[in-house]
Amino acid sequence: MERGRMSRVTGRPSELPMRVQDSNRMSMVYTTPQSKQPSFGKLNIPKPQSVTSERRTSFFGGRTSGASMPRNSTMSGFGGSEKIKDTRPLHDKSFVQQCIRQLHEFLTEQGYPGTLSSKTLQSPSTKEFVKMFEFIYRQLDPTFEMPNLKVEEEVPAILKALRYPFVLSKCSMYSVGAPHTWPQALGALMWLIDNVKINWSLSKQELLFSDFGEDSDNIEEGAEYNKLFLDYTAETYSKFMQGDDTFEDEDDLFLTKLKKLYNVDEALLTAMEEKHRMLTDEVERLEKESQMDRLTTKRMEKGKLQIDLKKLQSYRSSLDTFQANLENKASELTDELENTVSHLESLKHERDELQLRLQNQKFTPADVERINREKRELQQTISSLSKSLEDAEQHKWNEEIALAKVKEKAELKLTEYHKLARKLKLIPLSAENACGHDFEIRPFECGSGMVQNRTQIQMLLRKLVSDVEEENSRLANMKLSLEESCEQVNSNIMDKSNDIKQLKEQIRKLDERLDCDMQELAREEGDWAEEMESVENHRKLLEKKVNYGYDEAVQQLKAAQQQYHLVLQETNEERRTVANNLASVFTTATNHLSITEKCLEDLHSRVQRVCSKAVEEDEAVVQTLRDTLKSFISKANSS
Repeated sequence: MERGRMSRVTGRPSELPMRVQDSNRMSMVYTTPQSKQPSFGKLNIPKPQSVTSERRTSFFGGRTSGASMPRNSTMSGFGGSEKIKDTRPLHDKSFVQQCIRQLHEFLTEQGYPGTLSSKTLQSPSTKEFVKMFEFIYRQLDPTFEMPNLKVEEEVPAILKALRYPFVLSKCSMYSVGAPHTWPQALGALMWLIDNVKINWSLSKQELLFSDFGEDSDNIEEGAEYNKLFLDYTAETYSKFMQGDDTFEDEDDLFLTKLKKLYNVDEALLTAMEEKHRMLTDEVERLEKESQMDRLTTKRMEKGKLQIDLKKLQSYRSSLDTFQANLENKASELTDELENTVSHLESLKHERDELQLRLQNQKFTPADVERINREKRELQQTISSLSKSLEDAEQHKWNEEIALAKVKEKAELKLTEYHKLARKLKLIPLSAENACGHDFEIRPFECGSGMVQNRTQIQMLLRKLVSDVEEENSRLANMKLSLEESCEQVNSNIMDKSNDIKQLKEQIRKLDERLDCDMQELAREEGDWAEEMESVENHRKLLEKKVNYGYDEAVQQLKAAQQQYHLVLQETNEERRTVANNLASVFTTATNHLSITEKCLEDLHSRVQRVCSKAVEEDEAVVQTLRDTLKSFISKANSS
């Protein structure tokens, strides 16, 4: 009942399958070799929850292709006869080997009585398969006994009763180890192991709600719980039919109402978790302390044994003292008994004398009656004294027994106190947490000294507890401050890492830009070299043309000397034309060189030097051309 309550609190109802797979709700078929989270309700061993493989089929009808479209509410049969396709890769050798390893681990951990080997699990016989199936099913039902007859029909029937979503035929049970039937049988065993693990997890979780209410067993079957569960089912089913597959809000609301209904004490749970954490830390600390050097441990054990020896010696001396006291009391009681015996003998002697006197003398009836009365009184006195003596001896024996029991209890409590004090390092006097105080309680201290020692130890322990609490609070504050500092440092580290990433990105971009610039510079240098070569060729061509023109002009001059007056005007015109052409050529070259010079000023120093040298050479050539032109003009003028 508690298990069903937990399943309804922690997950969606088992009758509402989910269509969308997420990290917490995965198909059981896909998670056969791995661990998974249970997503169904109360585990009923004869009829466990059945799930599908890749897509989950609604028990209330067919599903639509879109998540936003409403589902068909036509009931096509509750748990209808739709055949579900097994999408597990059962014919994949790696998947089968993984399942075999998990089956071997499970059987080994749970103490399987039969023999296990990898060869046996590769192709087991029908008898071995039935034994493994019976062993696994007994984890769900310890009282299960496999019948000896028709086991080939019994195993598929049990799987069908457990709502195994796939078909395991009876024919396959006759040859379980065959290559075409063993993967399906192995898949059935893995599905059964998954059910066992889910049953174990739910059995552990049912302890969470075991003590929250005195009448918790009656609440789940009551009207309040049924109303809450029906409202939750109706609301989630309504949204399920509208296309929703997750119901986190409804689950949280239902969980809140259940906690309120069951009077869940979350503060108690938090306190228990904190106490568990503290105890875990204490255990870890003690385990770390227990891993000290062996020599130191042996020395500490030697010191403890010496202290125990001294305590045993003191205890023996106290026992001797106690024995002496008991012997003194016994001797006193013996003396008292001897005195009583002597008094009794004197009374007997007096009685004999009185009887002798009675026999020798004659008494009146009054004297006889008086004597008899005194005799009866003396007999009553003797019997009462004898009874008092027996009672005193019995009381003495009872007091001795009670004293021994009280002393034994006191010694046990004192031993526990000393053991706890040693764990807390409070004793001996030179211990780490003793601080020079004596927390040891010595046995058989009587009087006000023991009370004063007890009061002093209680005061010291209270002071030590307060100091420990203050130190704990101080360490907690220090821990909080260190956590804040750590968070600040982590944030700074993240900022710096982001800055480094940005700087790296900028460096990468600058490197790319530098490469592009270098390539552009190399390309421009090539262009400039080509242009310089073309200029040099143009200069040589001009020189060649000038030389050729000069020769032709000399020849023409010789011819013109004869026809000077006829060609003088043509010569002047040609002179002006040549001068204009040369001026335009020189102007273009000068402009080009100035532009080149401006571009070269922005480049590398080596390129600038090369360009400046080239410009200087060009200027020398131009000057040479100018000198040549001037000489030509002067020659032309002189002629």
